[in-house]
Amino acid sequence: MAIDNVFRKLVSHCKEYGFVFQSSELYDGLSAVYDYGQMGVELKNNLKKYWWDSMVLLNENIVGIDSSIFMHPTIWKASGHVDAFNDPLIDNKDSKKRYRADVLIEDQMARYEDRVNKEIEKAAKRFGDAFDEEQYRTTNERVMRYQKQHDDLHKRYADALNANDLNELRQIIVDEEIACPVSGTRNWTEVRQFNLMFQTEMGATSEGAMTVYLRPETAQGIFVNYLNVQKTGRMQIPFGIAQIGKAFRNEIVARQFIFRMREFEQMEMQFFVRPGTELDWFEKWKALRLKWHLSLGFGEDNYRYHDHDKLAHYANAATDIEYNMSFGFKEVEGIHSRTDFDLSQHEKFSGKNIKYYDPELKKSYVPYVVETSIGVDRLILSVLFGAYKEEELENGETRVFLKFPPAIAPVKLAVLPLVRKDGLPEMAREIVDEMKFLFNCQYDDKDSIGKRYRRQDAIGTPYCVTIDHQSLEDKCVTLRDRDSMEQERIPIAELGKIVSEKVSLTSMLKKLNKA
Repeated sequence: MAIDNVFRKLVSHCKEYGFVFQSSELYDGLSAVYDYGQMGVELKNNLKKYWWDSMVLLNENIVGIDSSIFMHPTIWKASGHVDAFNDPLIDNKDSKKRYRADVLIEDQMARYEDRVNKEIEKAAKRFGDAFDEEQYRTTNERVMRYQKQHDDLHKRYADALNANDLNELRQIIVDEEIACPVSGTRNWTEVRQFNLMFQTEMGATSEGAMTVYLRPETAQGIFVNYLNVQKTGRMQIPFGIAQIGKAFRNEIVARQFIFRMREFEQMEMQFFVRPGTELDWFEKWKALRLKWHLSLGFGEDNYRYHDHDKLAHYANAATDIEYNMSFGFKEVEGIHSRTDFDLSQHEKFSGKNIKYYDPELKKSYVPYVVETSIGVDRLILSVLFGAYKEEELENGETRVFLKFPPAIAPVKLAVLPLVRKDGLPEMAREIVDEMKFLFNCQYDDKDSIGKRYRRQDAIGTPYCVTIDHQSLEDKCVTLRDRDSMEQERIPIAELGKIVSEKVSLTSMLKKLNKA
């Protein structure tokens, strides 16, 4: 399948089976805002639960909070968001379309990278087992030319970002002959900065109203509460605070379905450490977070680290964990060493002492912070890409199924009476009434059993049980596995135990803890 075709099919699948809907679709939609349907919200909640438990249950020194969306506006001045939370934007004069300049350049770098990979793939097929990829990269003229183009562009781009040189970003776009995807022309405006924060007013009267912002990130709610948590929880450094919550950014160039949205959800953990130890903790959390993503089972080759070309004003180290979606490797999680910037700024702007007294060192200091931050919606998109499978069956039919890890699947078990008579629906309902206390079940008696299996495959249900006439006599059912489609006969009395073990989030957490 072509890459774009996979993306289109996945978006259509999400709509058809109740995962993701366009927000306000009844009124022709609201751009870059999406709603999660009945299957999507279950998937989302399961992933959030897995992340939360892996942070808070598996680590004695990490606790959670839930801070407000509205916060005092000075917080955003202290954090630098009022002055520096910008994207570099450029317009095409012919199409009137607006783009992020950095994204246009990064897409161009990805094209050079794709050319290199295609050349290597062709050579690998041609030479077979005798193929030496490292030698080919360093000797093949075409590969070396594409690689040099990529490396030269990467250096120039990184230098422009670090110098905040908007003119140079535009010149790179001109020199690389990057065209507008809509008009196909290169008639570009200058690059300018655009602040991404939504603002509104709080107060009963217009004269007394205070300008407040919808938070563009959840991290600041943790920072301004860190001392409250530390004191009330008697936490000792190193310790972490986790949070899941909504954030809002006025993305001018929102695209790629739920990858970049204006209203989104974050799962963040801020880890407070002694100054001077932050880079060691940064490396530890890099490894731990990649291990968490790999535990989802979508293949090590689909993940990679991407170090930042330009560090944010608060960071001394930063990397992204990227997943190979159909439109390239894209960020799903960021790990940042934020130094003591945020806490020092809040101490300065608030005028309050928020230093931590270290009983071992017998001195006070402003802690340094290592952050892990996942975009929930991006994570969901990566999981959907990883799970989406098309398989040709022996009879020539094609089945589409979502190969979710059983513990995060929206529905764990579908209960299917073979026919809608002879007491089979009643027995099926009794099973659902028992199983619903253990995990999410679904009853389905419409259409043929084959069509029902396909429906459950399409939403990623890992197990189906079929109740037939023999079930009335031997009190056994047929358990079907989604991935292998193999079936086995098991006693109804053991169904709950068998399926619970297979779909348990606890089992995933134990494996993660041992890995």
